[in-house]
Amino acid sequence: MAENPIIVEILEKLNHFIKRKGLRRTPQRDEIVALIFSKDEHFTADELYDRVRKNNSSASRATLYRTLGLLEEAGLLHEIDLGGDQKTYDPNFVDSPSHNHLICIDCGKVVEFEDDNIEILNDCITRRMGFRPAKQSIRIEACCETLRSKGVCQDLIQARLASKKIHKK
Repeated sequence: MAENPIIVEILEKLNHFIKRKGLRRTPQRDEIVALIFSKDEHFTADELYDRVRKNNSSASRATLYRTLGLLEEAGLLHEIDLGGDQKTYDPNFVDSPSHNHLICIDCGKVVEFEDDNIEILNDCITRRMGFRPAKQSIRIEACCETLRSKGVCQDLIQARLASKKIHKK
């Protein structure tokens, strides 16, 4: 499970962090970390708990929430605001600390993007205002072209089948 070099690296960093806090390494926490970083996808705690259950893990919901908190505190996982009423987590900040999200308000599709021009603008703005950039994240809510141009959007259909809430316009 942890043969993936990214997962191994995250586990090493997390274990170093939790040792400094006087905590110990547990198999349940390692399983949760492996599940989080085995995919490059955003997720909610409920979605992750479903993955934990499907993986036949013995990790409890409380262990899952404590692990999410530790990963955030260690800077290995970030909570992002994609709208809606649930916290969403993004495991992609380790490799790409400054990235942005386009969110379709019709179907809920989320697209990550990076842009050198935004990085330059971010640097110019922060320095002009007397700051030094540390990280940046932009959330743009927009309507994707699929529904308008084709009259049907597979992402919208999948979101409705999964009973996901779509962001309000």
